[in-house]
Amino acid sequence: MTSSRPAPSTGGSRASSPGLAVAAVARRLGVAPATLRTWDRRYGLGPSGRTAGSHRRYTPDDVARLMVMRRLTLEGHAPADAAQLAKEAGAEELITVGDLRADADGPDAQDDRRTPDQGGAPLTAPPAVLGDRGRGETPAEAGPPASGSEEDTMRRGHLRALPGGAGAGAVATLRSAPAGPTPGRLSALVDAALAYNRTSCDALLALGPDSDPAAWWTELVEPAWRRVAERTVLATPGEVPEVVLATAALRALRNYTEEFERAIVEAGGPPANHPSRMRKIVLVFAAPDEVVPLSAHALAAALAAQGSMAKIVTGPASTHRSVELVTMVRPAALVLATTQARPDLDVVHAVHESYPELPIFVGLRRDAAASDLPFGPTVQQLRSFNGLLHEVLAVLR
Repeated sequence: MTSSRPAPSTGGSRASSPGLAVAAVARRLGVAPATLRTWDRRYGLGPSGRTAGSHRRYTPDDVARLMVMRRLTLEGHAPADAAQLAKEAGAEELITVGDLRADADGPDAQDDRRTPDQGGAPLTAPPAVLGDRGRGETPAEAGPPASGSEEDTMRRGHLRALPGGAGAGAVATLRSAPAGPTPGRLSALVDAALAYNRTSCDALLALGPDSDPAAWWTELVEPAWRRVAERTVLATPGEVPEVVLATAALRALRNYTEEFERAIVEAGGPPANHPSRMRKIVLVFAAPDEVVPLSAHALAAALAAQGSMAKIVTGPASTHRSVELVTMVRPAALVLATTQARPDLDVVHAVHESYPELPIFVGLRRDAAASDLPFGPTVQQLRSFNGLLHEVLAVLR
């Protein structure tokens, strides 16, 4: 079992200060506070200092280890591996990563809420650690557990405990990652779409009860979608390969979701509209001009597979209408999921301006597009579908 404390410091005075609260550290690293709590709970990268009132605080060494963790996850390391390397980092490496003693030892250490123009420390960690504008992909909550752990040996089923529901006694388990589709299956799907063979597309895209919608999207549907979009086709009226593929994919997601909900009810759990399942809703937006928002639907299904409720905003959604939706639904998080390289971000700006405390996650592969995002600790850019899924789950749990 992973220790609940980071490795002890050998730097003497570096660990002697009261340290920083979780909110202050989250602002410096550019992650959600829930992400830090997850790293503490799952990997043992938590605060080791305490105030006179026994409140836990992050020491400079704790923060330096978190910066190592952050950097490694941005570079593509699995969270469990990154955490292990961060805990094994020596004193010299921690100093090299970034010495935050001035922040932790100062009079505002316990609740540093000052902005840079008020004389406070920068609200994000150095660019060398976080990347462009302090944003990046951090697979936090749902990263793969350490090999051999109890969680690693459990298979995910449909059910998880639902607060207030009749099925709350059912303990949730996590699906083991299924083997990815073979290259032959991917090629067959592309060929079927180009041949307008709906039956074959349906068969190749079918999601079973133990399927993982996230792997289905990242390893099969998205690569097939990109390949089909790259093809130049001489079609007859009514023939559009992308429409054939998209229709089959949406049908597969609908069938999967219906079976998922049926399994919950049959096991004695509450239906989808039960108040116990409406407490933490995620609103998923697509880009305004995205005709077929497949990634948004795939993300909603992946969240459902983890026991979280997500609703996809379809149809025209002006900035005014989007803010109204957030006001009415009061979501736990808002997500912009798109396959576009540079989507319109007006909705993100409008919602963030009206609800600055609402966590907003935006899937953007290119850092250049991130320059158009509003800057703030509650707005995060994620470069991959899995990173987007993991960060949303970290906020919900």
